[in-house]
Amino acid sequence: QVQLVESGGELVQAGGSLRLSCAASGRTFSDYRMGWFRRAPGKEREYVAFISRSGGIIRYADFVKDRFTISRDNAKNMVYLQMNSLKSEDTAVYYCAAGISNGSWDYWGQGTQVTVSS
Repeated sequence: QVQLVESGGELVQAGGSLRLSCAASGRTFSDYRMGWFRRAPGKEREYVAFISRSGGIIRYADFVKDRFTISRDNAKNMVYLQMNSLKSEDTAVYYCAAGISNGSWDYWGQGTQVTVSS
């Protein structure tokens, strides 16, 4: 079992920045691929970013467009999402997820609300 707790979401003006954090506990953190997802009001959950176990492979959704940066600190069992140049359409609940196998996400956090005012 892995427990994930997100934090850092808040109300921010368009063009501003936020740093989301996800604290993991339970199993060996470095065994897990980590990802960030989001669900906007009235929409399906969508993928935002991925980071491999060592941090050597990083991928982003196209809409990120160099605005977001995912990182992890395996010594602290933490994964981060730095979000810059925020837009109103980034308003969503952001979730971190952990997965053992490629293509599967086994554990999810409860989410943190990001609201971007225009």
